[in-house]
Amino acid sequence: MAGHSKWANIQHRKGKQDAVRAKLFSKLAKEITVAAKLGDPDPDKNPRLRLAVKEARANSMPKDVIERAIRKSQGGDAESYEEIRYEGYGPGGVAIIVEAMTDNRNRTASNVRSTFAKHGGNLGETGSVAFMFDRKGEIMYPAGAGDAETVLMAAIEAGAEDVESDADGHWIYCADTDLAAVSAALEKALGESETAKLVWRPKTTTRLDLEGMQALMKLIEALEDDDDVQAVTANFEAADEVMAAL
Repeated sequence: MAGHSKWANIQHRKGKQDAVRAKLFSKLAKEITVAAKLGDPDPDKNPRLRLAVKEARANSMPKDVIERAIRKSQGGDAESYEEIRYEGYGPGGVAIIVEAMTDNRNRTASNVRSTFAKHGGNLGETGSVAFMFDRKGEIMYPAGAGDAETVLMAAIEAGAEDVESDADGHWIYCADTDLAAVSAALEKALGESETAKLVWRPKTTTRLDLEGMQALMKLIEALEDDDDVQAVTANFEAADEVMAAL
């Protein structure tokens, strides 16, 4: 099984415990605050903030929490976060990109490096694996939005580059700089999407067996558990029976 949604599906099957949800809300709120601080606090005038709010709503983040995160950006005591990308290799030689948002670069770098080392990985230099990925906009619609052909035609009309459809839904890809425009065009044709965000899309994948997948999952989960880490992307691939056994 290769493609876009494997890791998201694994997380979904594991359930959404309160602790996991709280940590996710914290990361989403941080992105909202930073997006609002860097631009206009009005989502209609700030594409990055609009997408951050959409992602928060897709994860059932309460409206008052979203509004509080926006208000926080306008306060004089709002934290200043630096966006940093880390790159490295995990078990089985899987390429991994870690996106972090931190107020202490040294702390975050130390934690990420230690996590890689503890779980059979190696942290590399910036650029060491990024060439294996393309930065893209990803817009996700549920399967009920339409059949594959309908969604494909709407995506083409909206200026998207590629569409992947399966029983779980539709993943529409576009240039990273076109995400806001393509998302808006698709809303007119298909209604509101479930998510619209920037992602690292693998150009190639590394195939893992069950043991390799289990080791990789432990590394990814440990990285995602770090409060400074916003997103983790890996170019793994595994057979359907391996995914089912996780």
